[in-house]
Order: sequence, then structure tokens, then C-alpha cells
Amino acid sequence: MEFEISVLEGAAMIALDVTLTTREGARLISPVGLSTPDVTPMSLQVIGGRHEVLFETGSGQALVEVMPDSEDVTFRWAFQRGGATYPNAMFAQRDSKYTRAAADLVGEVEALVGGAASKDDALRLIVDHVAGMFEYGHRNDDLYEGHDDMPQLCGLTRGSCVDINAFLIAYCRAAGIEAGYVTGYFIPEEKRTSTTDMHCWVVTRTAAGVQEWDIAHHMKMGAAQILPSLNPKPGVRVAMSHSMGWHVPALGVRDLKLLAEPMWLLPDGTWERAKLNIAFAGYDALR
Repeated sequence: MEFEISVLEGAAMIALDVTLTTREGARLISPVGLSTPDVTPMSLQVIGGRHEVLFETGSGQALVEVMPDSEDVTFRWAFQRGGATYPNAMFAQRDSKYTRAAADLVGEVEALVGGAASKDDALRLIVDHVAGMFEYGHRNDDLYEGHDDMPQLCGLTRGSCVDINAFLIAYCRAAGIEAGYVTGYFIPEEKRTSTTDMHCWVVTRTAAGVQEWDIAHHMKMGAAQILPSLNPKPGVRVAMSHSMGWHVPALGVRDLKLLAEPMWLLPDGTWERAKLNIAFAGYDALR
């Protein structure tokens, strides 16, 4: 697939195409993209289907519902460097099993940070503690499977970026620290034009300001200390959405984990991940 890199007001416009093969009888639901201080979406074109704009009521985020009318559907985004501050809605406490800490976990948090002189000191304790609770790797289940909230961990636990960051969010919020969950596409330095994975990170707000945390990438890079940094692993990231525990009344959906990428909504109301072909152009302009 070929891209054209255009220019708007002197800034390079970066192209991201996400293409998938149509599934008969299913609707395609996708986030529209999220502006961050690092990168902002400028436009989204949907090719291969009729679409409507819907909203997640808890945060006001927009998403598109696509009714395919061709064999393939392509979402074509244009991005540019720089953007808005993270939205206040991202830091809102939600009553969701994906971010709500279990009672025993709350007790653990209180014991850990009870003597901290400030929330910034507490945050440092929390980040180091959570990093020490995990070894990086993908699980066959979710941390909260069989639970109505985020449970306390009893020892070293295997977890992906999703697991680690969901746990970090629950831990921070139990300590009264504003924290938000962001997810999007990560294009590694070694690939530059394509990717196969989504990625997520955590943003906190304290007296020290807004800080971005990526424990998983620090682990993958063998970093000795977890620092507030977006890219310990070299690459470019573009955000698609934020928060967990989505409510979309137009789809009859309540407490959906999140919508990070285009997903199929099947006629029986169940969700299924789509096989995505993700292509990217203009890597250097976002470095």
C-alpha cells in the first residue's frame, strides 16, 4: 500500500492505514483516535463501508460503527507531531471491574504508602512495587478473570502491558493518585513502516505534573529503574483511546473493557478481534 505524505500549515502529515477483510453479517466498531501532547490525529477516512459516529458516555470519546459494503475496510488516519493535553475524563474514577481495587488490594496499598510524605513519594513507591510484582509475558487469561475487581497478587505474576497497567491504575487510584490508561499503536524503530501490536501506557497527575509511565517497555529493555518516560523502547506511538469500563448505549454495551482497535460486533452481541494489516508512513516526522 502506498502513502502520500501531505503538508498542512508546514507540518508533515503522517499516514496510518489499518485494513481488514470484511466479515459477513458483522459490524465493525473502531475508536477515532486520541490527541496527546506528543501526537494528534488530524483526520480519519473510512473506506469500504457506510459509517455512523457513536459516543462512549462516560468519557465523551467518539467511535465509528461501520457497515461494510466491500471486501475490505480501511481506516486511514493522518497525524501530526504535538497536540492537546490529556483530557480530564481520562483521570476520572470509574466504577468498573477493570480498574476497581479489591478490598485486600486497598489494604495493601494503604500499608505501602501510608508513611509517604507526599503523593509523589507514594507514586514512586507504587511504580517500583508494581514493577517488582511482574515478569513480562502474555497470559492465557486476565488478571481479573473470575473477579469483580482487581485482585491482590500473591507473588511474582506474569503479565503483558495491559495486565501491568491495569494493575497500576487500580493501585494508583486506591492511593488517591490521579491516573489514566492510554492505548494505541506502537511502531518499533526496527520496523518503521508496520506493526502487529497495540500498546498501552499510564499517565499520572500529581504536584510534579503530568507523567507518562511504561513499565512493560522498561522491563523489555532491561532497564534498572522505571522512569517516567514514553519510549525506553525506541519507536513511535499514536494513541487511539483512553480508559477502561466503556458504556456505549447506542450498542447496548455496558462496562466493555475498552475499544483500542477496530473490532467486530457479531449479530449475537459478542465481540471478536479483527485480523489487522497495519501500515505506517512518515516515521521520521514523529521522532
